[in-house]
Amino acid sequence: MDARVDRITRPWGGRTPYARHGQWPTRVDTHLADGVAADDVERWAQTASILHSGGDAMDIAVRDGRMVGVRGRAIDRVNRGRLGPKDLFAWQAGASPDRLTRPLIREGGGLVETDWETAMSRVVSRSRELLGERGPGSIGFYTSGQLFLEEYYTLAVLARAGIGTNHLDGNTRLCTSTAAEALKESFGCDGQPGSFDDIDHADVIALFGHNLAETQPVQWMRVLDRLEGADPPRLVCVDPRPTRVARRSTVHLAPRLGTNMALLNALLHETIRHDRIDHAYIEAHTVGFEELAARVEDCTAEWAAAICDVPARTIVEAAEIIGTTDRLLSTVLQGIYQSHQSTAAAVQINNLHLIRGMLGRPGAGVLQMNGQPTAQNTRECGANGDLPGFRNWENDDHVAELAKVWNVEPTTIPHYAPPTHAMQMFRYAEQGSIRMLWISGTNPAVSLPELTRIRSILSQDRLFTVVQDLFPTETVQLADVVLPAATWGEKTGTFTNADRTVHLSDKAVEPPGEARPDLDIFLDYAARMDFRDKDGGPLIPWHDPESAFEAWKRCSAGRPCDYTGLTYGGLRGGSGIQWPCTEEAPAGTPRLHTDGIRWAHPDECESYGKDLLTGASAGVVEYRSLNPEGKAMIKAAEFLPLHEAPSQDHPFQLTTGRTLYHFHTRTRTGRTPQLNAAAPDVWVEISEADAAARDLEEGDLVEVTSPRGALRGRLRVTDLRQGVLFVPFHYGYWDTPAGSGPDGRTPGRAANEATVTDWDPASKQPLFKTAAAGLTLVEKGGGQPSPAPTTTASEPRPGSRVPATEGGPSARVLQTIDTDRASREGAR
Repeated sequence: MDARVDRITRPWGGRTPYARHGQWPTRVDTHLADGVAADDVERWAQTASILHSGGDAMDIAVRDGRMVGVRGRAIDRVNRGRLGPKDLFAWQAGASPDRLTRPLIREGGGLVETDWETAMSRVVSRSRELLGERGPGSIGFYTSGQLFLEEYYTLAVLARAGIGTNHLDGNTRLCTSTAAEALKESFGCDGQPGSFDDIDHADVIALFGHNLAETQPVQWMRVLDRLEGADPPRLVCVDPRPTRVARRSTVHLAPRLGTNMALLNALLHETIRHDRIDHAYIEAHTVGFEELAARVEDCTAEWAAAICDVPARTIVEAAEIIGTTDRLLSTVLQGIYQSHQSTAAAVQINNLHLIRGMLGRPGAGVLQMNGQPTAQNTRECGANGDLPGFRNWENDDHVAELAKVWNVEPTTIPHYAPPTHAMQMFRYAEQGSIRMLWISGTNPAVSLPELTRIRSILSQDRLFTVVQDLFPTETVQLADVVLPAATWGEKTGTFTNADRTVHLSDKAVEPPGEARPDLDIFLDYAARMDFRDKDGGPLIPWHDPESAFEAWKRCSAGRPCDYTGLTYGGLRGGSGIQWPCTEEAPAGTPRLHTDGIRWAHPDECESYGKDLLTGASAGVVEYRSLNPEGKAMIKAAEFLPLHEAPSQDHPFQLTTGRTLYHFHTRTRTGRTPQLNAAAPDVWVEISEADAAARDLEEGDLVEVTSPRGALRGRLRVTDLRQGVLFVPFHYGYWDTPAGSGPDGRTPGRAANEATVTDWDPASKQPLFKTAAAGLTLVEKGGGQPSPAPTTTASEPRPGSRVPATEGGPSARVLQTIDTDRASREGAR
């Protein structure tokens, strides 16, 4: 019998328990618009989620040329029919009345509507002027983590071989660059070692800075079902917040912000000290163990406890659980990636698996996770600061191979220096060397750190800014040319989730007005610029998504991310498939490194590695001398103090993060009634002890300040560790009244007003987790914290004042169908 479940207050639905080594049972989640029944749906279009990195497979319901709902795909290995709240509801945003439907150009200090010919002519004219006057280094491209593979690949070709610029990166620099760098440092090449299916087999799941319940809610459902089944796994959680994951964990470690490296070195110390290591695996498949053992020899639990402010006995307990299990699965996300010494810390998690031989078999693997839905594609296609196909920019043979694929001279492809990372691109724009910046599918005026500086850069008269997006975002308001784009469900393409699963997304409906798919926009630009290969033919000969996919397959052939066994036909109708997928592995590859390390050889590796503390490149000679046979690299690093520590004026540490109900800067989720009602405004979390010491209460309006800026929000009192303030980063200014925000009468609500311009030396990922901050009371009471369901990580401490609307307006039951009997039990 169907059970109606409110998936705002009970976001993970009901339980379908199963035992270790079993198959996760199917449960099909569906949400249809009011007044629409299943029989009313004219057709279902295949797709997957575009609002997190899980890649939950789903179908879009279409009636009268409109999207009218979604359902999970029961056949798919990733989610087996389940959908999270963003999956279920955010499809509605595509029909928002403020969609961009015509191009805009800046005239007389404002943006006015125009036609595509005028808009593109202006972009092409400025491009040609700059190429003639200042060269390719004057043009940069900053893209998204939400486009499709075919679009990223086309952008990479036109930027690298057409324009010839080194300045191409994505907002995935903010969420996934450390994942990529850590994999390259340990295994010589990018590529997720593990699989979501490892949840079905693991004895222990260790979550390092990863709030799985809110960032990938469907995989948290999978963990919950294992916890309710026979032989449940034990969880180890490292997070300063009392998240839902932390509350279900056997051991919860809440270290002082910026001390992850000390904690991980202590875990390695305990593992080695007790000889909980696989000597045969280390000898056969790794280099560098001796240096690691020496580095962590003095990193005792007591030493780390003093630095991290966690009990030594808890560190010892966590190390014993991790060190004695037969099947360890580790997941890693922004609590590591956006914090101090991020790459060094992520590499130590790889080291735990390497010294224990916990790779390449069911339940024994590591998931260096992604934050964004198509972040993996930016890395594969070279739209994130690397070369396409995980090629090494320092390896002339790799560059020549890529040049052959594109039919250009190797000198055409810039490889004189590392590809420019996003933060450096904005610095070049600030200095004036970049004079044109093309921003596609992202909103840096809210998402980048130190927003006063970013707004200043984007407001420069000398910078010509092109923005390609769906809605009038904060960044759109600063553009010179705005190109209206089609979105998910309005175009066809493929994208790859965090465990290498490739899904096909079919076009379900037409885009509104004159909006165009990103691929069509890039192809139009390339044609107008008349980019040519070395024989005079079109540099980009493909013309639609499928022909672009086939071109990408030729580029990926023989590389770690080999797509040659995949086709649109093979992806349509069934489950997603994990790359590499080749003639030898037509069903895909569930796990990497099953029989040793394949891509670390000096002639094949994607990178020669970097110094984890300074970011200095190692170079081929050093790499070859240290790792001539191409084994996994165990790289050690010492703990270093934070760059910006709390002070008398800024006694707190500010950390930012996600909430379950929003994605990135809320361009879609803020326009979705159910999701916006669940979390309508920014809030500030504080510990009970810190609130009591300052006579602060739930609902007080407070101001968070840093040396860079300020924001205001209502207070929530939680079990957060003392000395920390948490603020969700999603909130900007597009939906605030005139006169509010940083350029109006009061401080804004964007967390990144206060974050610091600093980044990891190896991955170049900005640090959003460790800024020094102060806190002042603005208004006593006078309001309540933003509504949030009691089942999320933001649940108040026992006894605190909870809004009557907790869990959504009037706690109404939303018409979401859970077609499994076990869903009656609800989320426990």
